[in-house]
Amino acid sequence: MKNKLLNKTSLFALLLFLICTRASGEGEPYKNTSLSFEERTNDLVSRMTLEEKIMMLRYGSPEIARLEIPAYNFWNECLHGVARSNATVFPQAIGMAAMWDTDEMFQIADAISDEARAKYHEFSARGKRGMYQGLTYWTPNINIFRDPRWGRGMETYGEDPYLTAELAIPFIKGLQGNDPKYYKVIATAKHFAVHSGPEATRHAADVWPDDYDLAETYTPHFKRAVQEGKVYSVMCAYQSVRGAPCCGSKFLENLLRREWGFEGFIVSDCGAVRDIYQEEGHHIVGTPEEASALAVKSGTDLECGSTCLYLGKAVEKGLITEDELDVSVKRVIMARMKLGQFDPDAMVPYSKIPYSVVNCKKHQDLALEAARKSIVLLKNEKQLLPLSKKVKKVAVIGPNADDLEVLLGNYNGYPANPKTPLAGIREKLPDAEVIFAQGCTLADKFPYFSVVPSKCLYTDSTKKVKGLQARYYNNIEWKGKPVHERIDRTVDFTWQTTPPFKDMKYDCFSVSWTGVLVPEVTGEYALGGEGYSGFKFYLNDTLLTEWKSLHHPRKEYELVKLEAGKPYKIRLDYSRIIPNMPRCVCFGIRRNPI
Repeated sequence: MKNKLLNKTSLFALLLFLICTRASGEGEPYKNTSLSFEERTNDLVSRMTLEEKIMMLRYGSPEIARLEIPAYNFWNECLHGVARSNATVFPQAIGMAAMWDTDEMFQIADAISDEARAKYHEFSARGKRGMYQGLTYWTPNINIFRDPRWGRGMETYGEDPYLTAELAIPFIKGLQGNDPKYYKVIATAKHFAVHSGPEATRHAADVWPDDYDLAETYTPHFKRAVQEGKVYSVMCAYQSVRGAPCCGSKFLENLLRREWGFEGFIVSDCGAVRDIYQEEGHHIVGTPEEASALAVKSGTDLECGSTCLYLGKAVEKGLITEDELDVSVKRVIMARMKLGQFDPDAMVPYSKIPYSVVNCKKHQDLALEAARKSIVLLKNEKQLLPLSKKVKKVAVIGPNADDLEVLLGNYNGYPANPKTPLAGIREKLPDAEVIFAQGCTLADKFPYFSVVPSKCLYTDSTKKVKGLQARYYNNIEWKGKPVHERIDRTVDFTWQTTPPFKDMKYDCFSVSWTGVLVPEVTGEYALGGEGYSGFKFYLNDTLLTEWKSLHHPRKEYELVKLEAGKPYKIRLDYSRIIPNMPRCVCFGIRRNPI
């Protein structure tokens, strides 16, 4: 009896041992969670082919099924909220800088990274691993805003390196979290270095700051982001510094790694490695394989672009060795290890953040508080502000006073309940007469659309029913019978994690809106649309403009002369053609005739 009991006990122990061994992946060290990330990374990279290693160095990395490496896209943005997504939207970076509040910066970043984590696990559970669905965020932009003509200055914290560092450090810490083993998300300090426009020449410019300006203005905040903020990713800039493209500069890499002790990975700005060889770029080498080899050997580990696909040819030509490639591959894999992508969710504390945090009241209240703190009152000589609720009449004048798009800035998310200044004033003063006038148009070179109002749209030329006839299809080609038909009063939609109807396909649908446009004023209009993925706009059965996007929403328009009161037949076809992207589409028009 005793022997039988011992045999059963031994058998149970053996089974338990086998289960534990299987769970820890002892047979394959990279799966063994009891080993260090470094040991697991080294083992995993040693099992990869050259081709597989090269694919790990591109921002959109494919799945390697045999090694159980999931597909992953490194491109994510969270400048002032999780971008290209339904999320809590905080003030633009330049507005947050105006708060002068480091504690608030940490709280904002902590809220953003909570939403980012929740979204990542929601996407992953549904097999979604595309752009804007990951955990590596190309934020913050800590370039120095010296020239107000630089169109991206609003992404920065201003012109002062000290203030920039003081704000960047808590923001980075709030994003990356405080767990001793795992990052909540990985932040990226960009664009390194000496980058502050102009945009038109950034792909070929070569800047030569003197030693004093480099040390006092352009690098101290990056140094502090590395040493105090412990940022785990840095993005190299487009232009050259002192004769070498930033993404092919050993001088800049030495600053980061040898002098400042940076331990993370460097990612290129999008297309920056291509600039190294292209004639319209820096053109310091003649071929893509030379450019890709130079970038990796200069410390650029990950490319936003596809020039790295020539690394195989670069190895064949002796421009770079596989061992040199391994250095970058290990840095990239290590980052994914530190995010917990190769471990069970139960081991990663951030995996427990519920999706309910997205756009929750706590985060919306924080965004409201930040917006209030960011306001800078320049003059109030007659003490007109704050407005008294006893005010009877208010005039609100300006082209941006009732424009939702202007509220969003760029690299933005899509808030649940946005309010324009005009709407806010009317809400604040419900008993007052609030008059609005556009005052002037915006610059013609950058035409901002207003959504065409329903008062100008009808289902047909009889003008009996306002709005447009909408037909929703469960395919991308408007074929067959629509799964839904309805009247949409305007075309102004953002669809992120759910389609417009629950029974529609998440990744594959199209919509067609038809009807007539009846302008109120005769004139020349900028008429067209905006959207991710793709759309086509027809006027009187003629294709006026179309757009297909891989990365960004874009406005496409044409100038057309329209007569007041005359019905114009219109059709807007929208197709969900790009996988894993947010969907936003609108039918736009300049507010006033040009």
